Amino acid sequence: MKKLFLPKVSSLLLLAALSCNEKPTQVDYTTLSDEARLEAAKEIAHETIMVDGHVDLPYRMKVGGFTLQREILDVSERTDGGNFDFPRAKEGGLDAPFMSIYLPARYQQTGGAKTLADSLILMTKRLAETWPEKFAMANSPDDIEANFKAGKISLPMGMENGAGIEDDINNVAYFHEKGIRYITLTHGKDNLIGDSSYDTSRTHGGLTTFGEQVVKEMNRVGIMVDISHVSDDTFYDVMKLTDVPVIASHSSCRKYTPGFERNMDDEMIKLLGKKKGVIMINFGGSFIDGDYNERTAEVREHIVNWLAKNELSRSDSAAQVYIKKYVAEHNVFPDVTLVADHIDHVVKIAGIDHVGLGSDFDGVGDSLPNGLKDVSMYPNLIAELLKRGYSKDDVEKICYKNVFRVWRAVETAAENS
Repeated sequence: MKKLFLPKVSSLLLLAALSCNEKPTQVDYTTLSDEARLEAAKEIAHETIMVDGHVDLPYRMKVGGFTLQREILDVSERTDGGNFDFPRAKEGGLDAPFMSIYLPARYQQTGGAKTLADSLILMTKRLAETWPEKFAMANSPDDIEANFKAGKISLPMGMENGAGIEDDINNVAYFHEKGIRYITLTHGKDNLIGDSSYDTSRTHGGLTTFGEQVVKEMNRVGIMVDISHVSDDTFYDVMKLTDVPVIASHSSCRKYTPGFERNMDDEMIKLLGKKKGVIMINFGGSFIDGDYNERTAEVREHIVNWLAKNELSRSDSAAQVYIKKYVAEHNVFPDVTLVADHIDHVVKIAGIDHVGLGSDFDGVGDSLPNGLKDVSMYPNLIAELLKRGYSKDDVEKICYKNVFRVWRAVETAAENS
């Protein structure tokens, strides 16, 4: 029997439901006050496993100068910068952020993509080794469930850019052994696997022959295929080829960002759903709001002109005061409600079983929407969904059940191959 959920703040509703010896009924979250609904959202966030498809902490550590030979970034405590650390994750109810093993496209030209991937994997594992009471590695949904019961944050890993495979198909199995559970086939440039959404060269017209081998090998060993970052042609080639559902680990809906191929259009979302896949919504400003970049450019231009007119630099105290005030008065950021709009749109096109969360925290800079600035703020999004009529079961699907379903299907196919 499904466990009945009644938020603590709704005790009056509970008493009302129990009056006259009636059986308690599920709370209608749309009738709650905003304050009560947020408290209900916080409770749901903490009692439900929450998976985020893409958090760029490993590369944040690398950029910050932390290496395997030096003291690692202490995300076991609250940090001044970035979007992720243990305390904030616990506040927001985040249980399993996929650690992005991000490989910049330049490594496709310079070489060393596999070496970088290995170092970021080791750095991620070092987090779990250094703070085993707080973090644990996770190679499966079962691992995440066990870690959740133990109160630990799981660190599953996905490799962002298949360039780490280099030109050796054996590296697919190699990375599976290392704990990689999804591979984003491309990143900012076309690679040996296929074409990127950001690269207008269209070098291959979709997947390459080697890319087809990679997809099949990922199916065989049990690595989820991630179609975020690929061109439309590459996406359709993958969908024709794969034997199992795929994910988009951190993409949003092109409906709200016309012409932005990095997001998925309605036909792609519909096909992804038909093939039982999941799109995990990216929170970045330019991913959810088609006008975000234009608004940001206008504010930036004004500040540059003001600095020139007043013969000041950004580092001057007077300039910093002005910039802070001007930015606050001309807030360019979208709102958490727009992230919910993207979720609504996927549900309308493909159904509730085909959407998840893929924030891109630590990967999209300061473009994050109001109400979703870091990992402590997921309840704000859940509250917005409850306000729109989503049930607790719907929220559970978005938070983890949908991606778990895909992940288990990939595991099962690999076991039977």
